[in-house]
Amino acid sequence: MMELYLKGLKEFEKDATGYSAIFIIAQSCLGSVAAMYVLINGVDVWQMTQLFLVTIACMGFNAAVLSQQKPKSILNLFILSLLVSTAVLVLNLL
Repeated sequence: MMELYLKGLKEFEKDATGYSAIFIIAQSCLGSVAAMYVLINGVDVWQMTQLFLVTIACMGFNAAVLSQQKPKSILNLFILSLLVSTAVLVLNLL
């Protein structure tokens, strides 16, 4: 697993600007779908907590890209935002 991560990081570092644009589109789409399913299930404290987590994860990644952080930080935040959005989406689909 670590070998795959390092290979992906090396590839990302070659063209961070191009990959960042693709990653922003991907995580924004996944994050918005997760947010939609959270809100479909209601607006109580548990749903708002999930919505907060998805929003913070996506905004953190977007902020890292816009502030031109190191490629490793950007990739790590992208992976984190994908994991958070996927986990919240799965929780709300069950």
